[in-house]
Amino acid sequence: MKVMDERRRKLNFRAWRRGFREMDLIMGQFADQHIGAMSENELQEFERLLATPDWEVYAWIVGNKPVPPNYAGPVLDRLLSFEYDPRA
Repeated sequence: MKVMDERRRKLNFRAWRRGFREMDLIMGQFADQHIGAMSENELQEFERLLATPDWEVYAWIVGNKPVPPNYAGPVLDRLLSFEYDPRA
């Protein structure tokens, strides 16, 4: 098993501690599955998403609000189509 570098480890930690349970599950499981293969640009995009208020990102995920063009990108596209396990 490849050891996760410190930056990815910290991002993964932040993904699992969002502020409300649903976002913990979505962002945490997404990070567990994708962060190890993210490029530098994708890591920057993921960091930006983690810095965005949870309720805003959640509204994009559930389709209550459109994604602003300045947030569109490959990581968010994958997150929007990600199917998490709500029972985890």
